[in-house]
Amino acid sequence: MVHGGCHRGWCYQRLARIMRAHGQEVYTPTLTGLGEREHLLRPDIDLDFHVTDIVNVLQFEDLADVVLVGHSYGGMVITGVADRVPDRIGHLVYLDAATPANGQSLVDVAGPLMLLARSAGRIVDGIEMVLYPDREFLEIYGVTDPEQAAWMELKLTPHPWKCFEQELQLGNEDALQKIPQTHIVCTASLPGRDLEKLRTVAEGRVWDIDTGHDLMITEPEAVAQMLLRLASPGT
Repeated sequence: MVHGGCHRGWCYQRLARIMRAHGQEVYTPTLTGLGEREHLLRPDIDLDFHVTDIVNVLQFEDLADVVLVGHSYGGMVITGVADRVPDRIGHLVYLDAATPANGQSLVDVAGPLMLLARSAGRIVDGIEMVLYPDREFLEIYGVTDPEQAAWMELKLTPHPWKCFEQELQLGNEDALQKIPQTHIVCTASLPGRDLEKLRTVAEGRVWDIDTGHDLMITEPEAVAQMLLRLASPGT
């Protein structure tokens, strides 16, 4: 499970707990420069760097036939991972996530929101950082429960802008397109998506949950049930 911008592995705690209780092996790595790995922040961290983070998890843990889940910006990352090591991926799950084409950046996919984030960014040690945790962005994540919001606010960390403006370069699109896909989206974001295109590439596997963007936090049971269906043999 790959997290989105300014999040880290902690955002999957509740979801991972449910999946493990059903006998699933779950990994929730944190991308370099974020969360508990923020001390590793450096100027060259970009989308390619984060793709390598996850490729290395798959290779060093010797994982194959993986259900690779990406939330939000994590959709950029898992697409790049599947392009690099398609033989290790059994299914791609886009969790209210970016679904980039070759040559697209997250700015291309989610332009207005990303430009808003950049307008509130800061330069730290020569690195442009965005998505500073505040109540405004918690509302964008769709978290309305005060306890959940307080829990998140303590854990969110800003994100290097370079990750969002770098274009994703795909070199193995034929193999990538053969990997089954499922898209789990939030009802609120449905109007902004090309559902017919998603249904075509996902062979109809487009499911929605009536909740906010951080659906793994607000509706972990519902997301878990969908993921368990995908993890079942013959699904």
